[in-house]
Amino acid sequence: MTGTEGAPRTIRTAVVGYGLAGSVFHAPLLSANTSYSLDVVATSDAGRQASASSRLPGVGVVREGADVVRRAADLDLVVLATPPMTHYPLTKAALEAGLDVVVDKPFAVTSAQGQELIELAEQLGRVLTVFHNRRWDGDFLTLQKLLAAQALGRVTRFESRFERWSPAIAKAWKARATAADGGGVLFDLGSHLIDQALQLFGPATVLHAELQARRSDERADDDVFLVLRHQSGVISHLAMNVLCAQQGPRFRVLGSIGGFTKNGVEPQEPYIVAGGSPLDGDYGVEAPEWAGLLGRDGHLDRLPTERGNYPEFYRLLAARILDGGAQSSLPLPVNPEDAVEVLKIIERARELGVK
Repeated sequence: MTGTEGAPRTIRTAVVGYGLAGSVFHAPLLSANTSYSLDVVATSDAGRQASASSRLPGVGVVREGADVVRRAADLDLVVLATPPMTHYPLTKAALEAGLDVVVDKPFAVTSAQGQELIELAEQLGRVLTVFHNRRWDGDFLTLQKLLAAQALGRVTRFESRFERWSPAIAKAWKARATAADGGGVLFDLGSHLIDQALQLFGPATVLHAELQARRSDERADDDVFLVLRHQSGVISHLAMNVLCAQQGPRFRVLGSIGGFTKNGVEPQEPYIVAGGSPLDGDYGVEAPEWAGLLGRDGHLDRLPTERGNYPEFYRLLAARILDGGAQSSLPLPVNPEDAVEVLKIIERARELGVK
């Protein structure tokens, strides 16, 4: 770690990949937290190199992850915001170079790869975690609070959706990627939906899976519906679709004494895209008109949304690293074993998938 005698230590960090994940999530969140110094950004795209140099003055810009690994002696943490097929080799190389690692979701393209990386991190005494940031969506935090208060009674049905209208595949790697490469909406939005369901209601098995490729140039899947049965008894219906001209509720949850319905798009990502900062007072605050509806005893009441809090991921990670890293008893923001469970659900869904 850097820092002079008596000064707070700083986690010297590199971000590999400067597309949406690197530029809108990781770089702003790291820059907003004084426990980190963002020292290096790696991207092979000339336009993104120029953007990183302009938006992040003083940050070194290199072409690829290998360049970051070669600088490992001057770094503590690497954040991988690269396409899924690169996650396993880049994570392995970074761990072996002595770096702690954050991997964007999906953790890897197979659960076996994910488990191997966990075991390697343990052997090397490194911190490894996965950026399942949707655990800090405002609507998800609102639902967690409702469930903790048992406001819905015994939950029987959980419906969760990520639906968008994206008739064109905007990213070149996504246009080329098959499911074996980590392509498709099940790996992308599905990783979030599955992780949230498992966090809320515990371990689950796949009862039913539908996987479709609606767009003519889609090589994996862009319209997926899953049914999970949790050991807790809850049935989850998870829908993800990027060719959806009319979106359904983000959440619909039914319980023995009440229900909850939530519409709208989580505001943290569009806020940063529009030029805001995680340090702003209104960051993560949802407009009142998007409040969810809590239904009980024949009444519908508007329920204000909790403030979204993606910065919490990096706060928890800094606490863990600065407390001794892999030897610390402080919690990781996301246990990578959870991310492996997500991958196992995805693998089972592909085995059962109706096309």
